[in-house]
Amino acid sequence: MSQDSLVKMANDIAAFFRAEPVHEEAVGGIVNHISRYWTPRMREKLVARIDHGDPGLDALALEAARRLAAQMRAAAQAKPRA
Repeated sequence: MSQDSLVKMANDIAAFFRAEPVHEEAVGGIVNHISRYWTPRMREKLVARIDHGDPGLDALALEAARRLAAQMRAAAQAKPRA
């Protein structure tokens, strides 16, 4: 799946959650949805897109993607090394 398709999907998810009256719950809902339903590779591609600039995400989707990226990095650092 292309990064452009992932951006469109993330923006569509954000459009759905934009109706949530509490901003924090909207962002959390987007993060939760992407975490639950996207494959790890899809999430990695989205994070790579925001890491390299010009993500094409609307503000709500971008905030959620940044939070997701932080969670992914924290989880990677917490993994015990074999």
